Amino acid sequence: MNTNPVWIDDRRFEVMNLREFTVGAPGQERRAVAFDFKVTHDDYHDVTTLLYRGTFRVRVPQIGFEQVADIHNYSTSLDNLYDQGAVGDYHLELAERR
Repeated sequence: MNTNPVWIDDRRFEVMNLREFTVGAPGQERRAVAFDFKVTHDDYHDVTTLLYRGTFRVRVPQIGFEQVADIHNYSTSLDNLYDQGAVGDYHLELAERR
């Protein structure tokens, strides 16, 4: 599995399927990144608490993305990771804040 590091505030995530794109109307485009990552039962509370904030300092060294960003799109395979041993697949898209 090929992963890349992404920092959301001070938390490091090992992500897969990293891609960069733009969002917004022509002439008002904003940089955005999308990626997938795994969340375990043990990390569920901390990750969801972080994501509920909605705005973050995001660093993706591999593509030179370092921005304050908002959640543009978000999905998960599970909405409850309270069961011991559960692992969820998360997809997150973050767009730079203007």
